[in-house]
Amino acid sequence: MSENNNLNEVNPNEEELQLDNKKTILSWSFYDWANSAFATTVMAGFFPLFFEGYWASGNAITILGYSNSIASIIVAILAPFLGAIADRMSGKKKFLLTFALLGILTTGALNFISAGLWEWAVFLYIMGTVGFSGANIFYDSLLPSVASDKKIDYVSSLGFSLGYIGGGLLFVINVLWYMMPETFGFADESAAIKFSFMSVAIWWAVFSIPIMLFVKEPKAEEGMTFGKAISQGLKQLGDTLRDIKHLKYVGLFLLGYWFYIDGVDTIIRMAVAYGTELGFPGESLIIALLLVQFVAFPGTLLYNLFAKKIGVKKAILVAIIAYGCITLLGALMSQEWHFYALAFLIGCFQGGIQALSRSLYARLIPKAKAAQFYGFFNMLGKFAAVIGPALMGYISFVTGNPRLGILSVLSLFIIGGVILYFVDIEKGEKMADEFLEAE
Repeated sequence: MSENNNLNEVNPNEEELQLDNKKTILSWSFYDWANSAFATTVMAGFFPLFFEGYWASGNAITILGYSNSIASIIVAILAPFLGAIADRMSGKKKFLLTFALLGILTTGALNFISAGLWEWAVFLYIMGTVGFSGANIFYDSLLPSVASDKKIDYVSSLGFSLGYIGGGLLFVINVLWYMMPETFGFADESAAIKFSFMSVAIWWAVFSIPIMLFVKEPKAEEGMTFGKAISQGLKQLGDTLRDIKHLKYVGLFLLGYWFYIDGVDTIIRMAVAYGTELGFPGESLIIALLLVQFVAFPGTLLYNLFAKKIGVKKAILVAIIAYGCITLLGALMSQEWHFYALAFLIGCFQGGIQALSRSLYARLIPKAKAAQFYGFFNMLGKFAAVIGPALMGYISFVTGNPRLGILSVLSLFIIGGVILYFVDIEKGEKMADEFLEAE
């Protein structure tokens, strides 16, 4: 076995030593710190604002909408297929690195796109989003190799919390560049924003190093070629669909997750557009984004402690109820400070509901098939925020009232919460163990 393979693969005894190891946990968690800069500075922050004023001359919202949809569809189609192949080849880290490099290179390239070249900007944005989302499939699938069942909730929460603080820190720096370009040596605001994209690429690359060096993955089948992995991966993809039918509570959880995480993602993605519709200034929207990031850092870790007290499933249900209340309050808000208050509340629950959903799912699936099952998990995540924005936009258009549009998102939380209520975690864990024994 080559030295390179030894970095990526680990025998069963070494795998046990890696579980709950502090160095391994931090190395895994810091990938969230690394790639969250893309989510904050690029996806939520500067790309939407900069695209309309610099690259596109018209129909910017429509173009961005199609761009996000195309990126989501690409990842959703690839996710389960790549996950199945990765399980066969011990390829989680290799695929993570490949997709991360795609995201890093295309994000950095945005710095070199001149004004008016919206086609190139859109292409690079789509490829960056595919890289970001694709790498997360394999990042998530490494979680059961890093943390035991006792610590998996904490480790998942730690990753999200570091992501919020890391992405938030770079976003603060980028906002300062944007607000005071001359002070930092930039010719103007446009130059500051364009270099912000390069800073995201550098940040993403540097903080991805620990997971590549210090996190190992279990050794899979020896002598597995890529061609053979594709063939068996396709077969395994079909098997996964059949497996989910047998693993009742995995399917039930995924259905509920799809609804309530659609609601969460809709709130995240549509909040700025909704605030604009209500007439709030752009500076307030940026401040609100920063507020969410820095509240979510301690909020995610504290919510993990809360989950230990009442149980993971109950904690997710509480977060769903909280998001329902946030949606109601959002429909009623009328003043700028209301927007800040809701941003604070979102920060309290956003990381918690995401982290606990990821770790709860790890309890319900067969660990030997983590990548392919996380492929489905991420596929649903990418198809999330499809129903919500469309529903919100349709209701707003028909009624002429954006408040009724945001209120319609409440239905997603109700449906998702009711379905999750019927997921029996203990029976689900037992079914996963019995499934592996039967295999």
